[in-house]
Amino acid sequence: MSPSTIDYALRATWQAVARMYNEEAKHYELTMAIGFTLLSIDPKSGTPSTALGPKMGMEATSLSRILKNIEEKGYVVRKPNPNDGRGVLIHLTPLGLKKRADSKEVVLRFNDVVEKHADHKDLESFYRVMETINRLILDKQVYTAREETSQINKSH
Repeated sequence: MSPSTIDYALRATWQAVARMYNEEAKHYELTMAIGFTLLSIDPKSGTPSTALGPKMGMEATSLSRILKNIEEKGYVVRKPNPNDGRGVLIHLTPLGLKKRADSKEVVLRFNDVVEKHADHKDLESFYRVMETINRLILDKQVYTAREETSQINKSH
């Protein structure tokens, strides 16, 4: 892919961010995936295990591995959901709350540094473009009909 495509810019930047987060996470005996999972769990009331995957945009099998891992590390416990007898709530342990706070600090530090080095209007534009990309994907407006794509390619 060419460095001038939106895909390339998104992918290259996200890979750099992921590497940075994983390097920093090592200092806390975490990974980016574990930190993201801990940040996605409600620290007060827990989160239904079935809600975590969609919330994180993650497949159930990948999430199951992470949950098993962080349960073994003592970061979370599974408790029956009082509102749904079949469901399970994932709750953070005191150690999990500490690791969640560490993860939050790392994310907020990244945010602060970027905000100090980027123009406010540029950041507003960045967020608008990200919203547009997400909306196009959610509304299935990118790859809906192959014939539309073919017609677009022919006109360019």
